[in-house]
Amino acid sequence: PYRAVLWRHALRNAMIPVLTILGLQFAFLLAGTIIIENVFYLPGLGRLIFQAITQRDLIVVESIVMLLVAAVILINLLVDFSYAIVDPRLRGRQ
Repeated sequence: PYRAVLWRHALRNAMIPVLTILGLQFAFLLAGTIIIENVFYLPGLGRLIFQAITQRDLIVVESIVMLLVAAVILINLLVDFSYAIVDPRLRGRQ
């Protein structure tokens, strides 16, 4: 019963700010790929966007930015949906 009370009342309320921070950290993780991929010479989107910026390839830059924006929006949408799972007040009437 102690674990059930702890999970139901304490951890559910404590998870809301944690989910918010995890969603925000995803955007910083994507931004860090540019630096990491160039420092360690790894192939990926970060290196591709860096090369496209230095070569002034506008189409590639726009495409990658739109892809990264879509990924951040999708993650934020998943975080918002997870609020309803964690916080019963947000579920609405059933």
